[in-house]
Amino acid sequence: MTTDATEMERGYVEVPSGRISYLRAGQGHPLVLLHSLALAAEMWIPVLDDFLDGFEVIAIDLRGHGKSSYDGADFSIEDLSGDVRLVMDSLDVKKAHFLGLSMGGCVAINFAAVNPSYVDRLALCDTTAWYGPDAPTAWQARANTALTKPRFMQIPFQVDRWFGERFRRIEPRVVSRVVAIFLGTAPEVHAKACLALGAFDDRALLPLIAAPTLAITGEDDDATPAQMGELLGSEIPNGRFVLAKGLRHFAVIESSNVRAAVTQHFRGVIVDEAAVSDQVACCGAGGGHTSKFSPKEEG
Repeated sequence: MTTDATEMERGYVEVPSGRISYLRAGQGHPLVLLHSLALAAEMWIPVLDDFLDGFEVIAIDLRGHGKSSYDGADFSIEDLSGDVRLVMDSLDVKKAHFLGLSMGGCVAINFAAVNPSYVDRLALCDTTAWYGPDAPTAWQARANTALTKPRFMQIPFQVDRWFGERFRRIEPRVVSRVVAIFLGTAPEVHAKACLALGAFDDRALLPLIAAPTLAITGEDDDATPAQMGELLGSEIPNGRFVLAKGLRHFAVIESSNVRAAVTQHFRGVIVDEAAVSDQVACCGAGGGHTSKFSPKEEG
């Protein structure tokens, strides 16, 4: 992959809980990227080129993640959504496309339902509006693990859940980048985010989402199985669900076909399942990817 950009600019927005960090690059229609649990905006860098053609990318570090601050208080998905609104207002972005992955998708669901005028088109990747009746108990257990188990010992479970075996083999640099971000996330933030996900239930808000929405779920995603994506496609008024065969939880990172489907959706092109059914290497089979982006600090 090649790009004309040599760096992303990092900025900060002051919010009641502290400050929210974001990375920004490209020109065109604004596109907001929201990352997964215990990760950060930098997880998008290896695949960012695929989103820069015609878009100004704004990748946000959700509260406590990446370089965004954390005040030690409990927070909800609604709180994270509110932070995103403050970033949008601070940057004077009136309307944008949104791509949310996993936890970032939960935030995008709430944001799109509560702030419909801010969202042009919406892509929800391997995410859900509700984790099920046992969610509070299951996520409490995940929170306890985040706090008590050494982070390096959590890596095998996480990596196997995030990426398929083939991708892990041919794109070790991408996997290593994501692992490094995970290792750098504070256990306390990880645990609080787990509790927020356990309490999250926006099923009743799905009919309020006005944006044309594409929900994509990896066929082998054990974290947010296909039926969760199917619910998004059926309950969002202008929603559509596509199953990405042979992919896991980070299907949008694993597959260039998935990313192409997402960007086509943002351009108003109808996407079918055949477009995302085969697994394609993230950044060039066998070669890995060394990003040309070096986040630039501001303020």
